[in-house]
Amino acid sequence: MTAFLTLEGKRALITSGTRGAGAATVALFQALGARVLTTARSRPDNLSGVMFTATDLTTPEGCATLAAAVREQLGGVDIVVHMLGGSSAPAGGYAKLGDEEWFRELDLNLMAAVRLDRELIPGMVAQGSGAVIHVTSIQRTLPLPEATTAYAAAKAALSTYSKSLSKEVSPKGVRVVRVAPGWIETEASVRLAERLAKEAGTDYEGGQRIIMDSLGGIPIGRPSKPEEIANLIAFLASDRAATITGTEYVIDGGTIPTA
Repeated sequence: MTAFLTLEGKRALITSGTRGAGAATVALFQALGARVLTTARSRPDNLSGVMFTATDLTTPEGCATLAAAVREQLGGVDIVVHMLGGSSAPAGGYAKLGDEEWFRELDLNLMAAVRLDRELIPGMVAQGSGAVIHVTSIQRTLPLPEATTAYAAAKAALSTYSKSLSKEVSPKGVRVVRVAPGWIETEASVRLAERLAKEAGTDYEGGQRIIMDSLGGIPIGRPSKPEEIANLIAFLASDRAATITGTEYVIDGGTIPTA
């Protein structure tokens, strides 16, 4: 029995893998021996040593392009990690969310995963093995009504879809698992904390506290690091988690106040 975690020989697609927790997941998968393909709308200058396809996953055409790249460059796939997500909806509550904003959030946070799964899971079923990890969010249970209603609703839909998918394909050898992060200390969240700190006349730690207070507090007193999210995803994708499917793992420093 292997004494350490390995993804040696695994073929992995990790969406949105050029920054934040996605980039950390790509780096860890590579370090553990996986062959990795990642994607974003454009290739960053600092990306090296990883296969890459530039495409817009908010469109059916973009998802089809990526699926074709998976088949061509990897020859199939053993692990799919849906890291793609985010929100660009305006603040102001539900009344500020027109149809365009709703469809944009759904295409980004739900439909990209649905479309890619439809393209790639049949190949996993045919080979009798595979792991699909959907990155959801604790906002599916703790939405922020001022700014993230549509994002939270899309992530809730992704979680429900993921559970249903697991029931269908787990008997065929394909595991489907959800990871629900809380606040992650990414480049974007650092900039947000710095901006809030400047507006409040405090330091960076003060800016962090403003964000944590808006979430109702984080018992461990800090956000998760991108590498910590990657560690959980890598374990769930590995053969060490061979009997784990259909469930959701929350990694939020204790933010959600219920069991």
